Amino acid sequence: MTRDERFRGAGHPRVFRAPSAVFALALGAVLAAVLLVDAALRAGVGEMLLIAPWLLLALWGVYALLFAPHVRVDADGIRIHNPLRIADIPWPRVVDIDMRWQLEVRTDEPRVSRAYGGPVAGRPGRPPLRRDDDRGRREPPAIRDLLLIREAWESARDTAPAGAVKRAWDVPSLISLAVLIVWVTISLFISGVLR
Repeated sequence: MTRDERFRGAGHPRVFRAPSAVFALALGAVLAAVLLVDAALRAGVGEMLLIAPWLLLALWGVYALLFAPHVRVDADGIRIHNPLRIADIPWPRVVDIDMRWQLEVRTDEPRVSRAYGGPVAGRPGRPPLRRDDDRGRREPPAIRDLLLIREAWESARDTAPAGAVKRAWDVPSLISLAVLIVWVTISLFISGVLR
């Protein structure tokens, strides 16, 4: 069984996220850890705790803007996770799935939900190509991912439970941002910048 056969259809959950986002988050985490350990060794733990919220705020930005945005498909529907916003769309509510610059899901509301994470059309030119053994030709990864999402929609739209389209804020990201802002403010008071 090939990798694509395992994920065809809506029976298996599948997450579409840019590989560069995983790399950026890993690199940011390693860099922040190295800088925090260096600050603790050179200046002490107290000074490191004054520097830490700034580094963690930058790491939060990498997480919220690059890593968190993704598209997830399963038997019930599609989840579009954008920076700070999440949309859960049941398959029966989907009217069309297309790609312009990014994935666009049209619902029966009528409303278009754009995914800022997941498959993207990319710039014109020669995109990196992957072999698609089923079709016997090579195609861009974004087109292959779009076809997988459409196949999941087509195989589950008649059997998936209908429900309302749910849109919500990404509460854990917002709470962590609030904690970091409070920590930054406290460090500014302790360091004497704010009086």
